Amino acid sequence: MLKVLGTLAALAALTVMRPAAARPTATAPVPAMAADERTPAGPAAPASSHPDSDSEAAANGSPEPPTASEEAPPLLSEEAFAAVLRDGDLEQIDAACRQSAAADQVERLRQLQQRLLTLHPAPQPLEVVLANADVLLSCRAPSEAMDVLNRYGPAAGAERVQWLQLQWRAASAGLDHRRAALALERLQQESGTRLDGIALPLQRREDGSVISRSALELLALHLESRGFPRIAGELLVGARLGGLAGAQRLQQAVALLADVPAPQREALLEAALDQAAAAGAWGLVAELLDTQAALPSERAVERRLRLSGRIDDSYGEWRWRREDPTAAPRTRQLEIRLRSPRDPGGHAADLPVPPTDPPPTTLPAP
Repeated sequence: MLKVLGTLAALAALTVMRPAAARPTATAPVPAMAADERTPAGPAAPASSHPDSDSEAAANGSPEPPTASEEAPPLLSEEAFAAVLRDGDLEQIDAACRQSAAADQVERLRQLQQRLLTLHPAPQPLEVVLANADVLLSCRAPSEAMDVLNRYGPAAGAERVQWLQLQWRAASAGLDHRRAALALERLQQESGTRLDGIALPLQRREDGSVISRSALELLALHLESRGFPRIAGELLVGARLGGLAGAQRLQQAVALLADVPAPQREALLEAALDQAAAAGAWGLVAELLDTQAALPSERAVERRLRLSGRIDDSYGEWRWRREDPTAAPRTRQLEIRLRSPRDPGGHAADLPVPPTDPPPTTLPAP
């Protein structure tokens, strides 16, 4: 549940998107060998449970650190803020909202929110309504954004698609999972596109690139948060994908289908294992075998131990062997091999060793 809340909290980052970003964007044989029997090409890489956002992160690379010219401007003075509040247009108020939100200026945000509710009274064209609601999201006011959207009845077609996407953003930012799920279901009906073919924006990076995710997977998150994990899991199973993304989706589905019989979950895990191994994602293969072994499955434990040796995963092997008293000698060997983060190859190997405080000096008694 914490993982779900963390993911859905990230939807509040949609406040950095502009209305144009709310338009939907369409996105476009099982190996016979057992997953643990293939030969890994190298050490396992960490696996992620969010294929869409991670794949985009890999494609765009890490964002460059902002230069001095890109740093946020200083906070508006009281006089400048009053002028924006009195005479500013949507673009100026949006900038003030972002600045106030970054500085956690609660009172300024409240004043800006109230101004936005009266800036463009109904009736207004759709473009103005969407822009007004979008700026309210920048001002941390998802409920007020929903109120503004409800002032307008969009026509069927492209208008309603844009309106529903922004309605979903507002509901997600406000953690209103019922309305968010309903908006996604209506979006599918209105657009005529399966949710699996709609990528919705989650966050804009500093470099301007956008992290997005399948609307189907977002719907599954909302359903789980509403207390319907089995429906969410079945939704994901019914929309199979190939390759690494499909393996990650099946992994997510298995986690949601915790109350289904173990044989059914094991069959889904086997399908995910084949796809992950075919993609060479040995870190994900290890995760899947860990899940399978916990069903429990002795065969999965044996496969996990074999894979540990092939991908040099001493920790993974140690986790399973430490429960076996007969493997005590091997467990001790693994404990010795588990290196410190500062040892060669560790993630902190190149960092300077922090200085140690000298022991306190003991003064002789008078």
